[in-house]
Amino acid sequence: MRMLLAYLKRQYKLLLLLAGTVCVFASVFALYDLPLEAVAYAGVLCLALGLVLFAVGYSRFLRRHRELQQLLRQTNEKALPLPPARGLLEEDYQALLRAVCQDRARLAAEHENRLRELTDYYSLWAHQIKTPIAAMDLLLQEDDSPHRGELEMELLKIGQYVEMVLSYLRLDSDSTDYVLREYPLDDILRQAVRKFAKMFILKKITLDFQETGKTVVTDEKWLLFVVEQVLSNALKYTPSGGTIRIYGDGATVVVADSGIGIREEDQARVFEKGFTGYNGRADKKSTGIGLYLCRQVMDRLNHSISLTSRPGQGTLVRLDLSRENRIAE
Repeated sequence: MRMLLAYLKRQYKLLLLLAGTVCVFASVFALYDLPLEAVAYAGVLCLALGLVLFAVGYSRFLRRHRELQQLLRQTNEKALPLPPARGLLEEDYQALLRAVCQDRARLAAEHENRLRELTDYYSLWAHQIKTPIAAMDLLLQEDDSPHRGELEMELLKIGQYVEMVLSYLRLDSDSTDYVLREYPLDDILRQAVRKFAKMFILKKITLDFQETGKTVVTDEKWLLFVVEQVLSNALKYTPSGGTIRIYGDGATVVVADSGIGIREEDQARVFEKGFTGYNGRADKKSTGIGLYLCRQVMDRLNHSISLTSRPGQGTLVRLDLSRENRIAE
C-alpha cells in the first residue's frame, strides 16, 4: 500500500490531467446530447487501456525501486553499478552521482594516507622513546639520591603512558592480531603485579593477591594490558597506606582498592572516550583514555568489564572472562 500511494503521488499531475479531460468530454457530450451508451462504451475502453498502462508503469516503478535499494546496500563500493539511464535527466543525475562517488573516494584515500602517516609517526616515536626510558632506568639504578624512588615511580608512569599510546594505535589497526588460546590466569596477574611492585612499595600500599587457579581462553598481551591499566588506576587513586585486592570470583577477576572512589553520576560514563569525571578534573592529569581502551579491548576479546564504586570507600573493577569463552579449573 505504501508503494502504491508513493506511485500515485508521483503521477498526481497526470491523474489530475486525466480527471480534467474526463470532465471536459462529459460536459461536451452532455451539451450535444449524445447517446449515453456510446459514451459509456468509449469510457470503459479508455478505462481498460488506462489500467493496463497504470499497471505497466507501476511495475516499472517497483522494479526501479528495488534496483535503487540494491544500490543503497552497495554504497561502500568505490563505483556504483548504476542501471542504464532512461532519459536525459537520469543521465544527468547519474553523472552527478558518479562525480560525488569519485570525490568521496578521493577524500577517503587522502584521509587514509594521512591517518597511516600519523600512525606510523607515533608508532616510531613510541618505540624510539623506549630507548631513553630504558637508559634513565639504568642510570637510576646507580643513583643513591634520596629522590630515586620518586623518580623511578614517575619513570614507570611514563612507560605506562607510552604503552597506552601504542595500544591506542594498534587497537583499530588492520595489522592487529589476536592470539586466542588457553593461558594460566594467575601468570598474567603476576606479570602486572611485578610491573608495579616498586609503586606498591613506594606508596606503602598493601597488596592482597589471592590466586584464582583458573585457565582462561584469551589473548595474553591484550588482557595483560587491561589488568595493568586497572592496577595503574587503582594505584593512582589509592592514598598511601591503602589496600588493593586481586581475587577471583568464579569466571571473574576482581580488582578492588580502598581509594577515593568515583561519584555515582560519573560511574556510568567512565568507559567513554576522553571522560575524566570529577576525579580527573581535580587531578588535572587524567586523560580519560585508559578505561576507554580497556572496554574496547575487552569487547574485542569477547570479555566484559564493569565497575562499582563508593566515594571515600574505594572502587571495585570486575573483569568477566566467561562470555563465550571457556574457564577451566
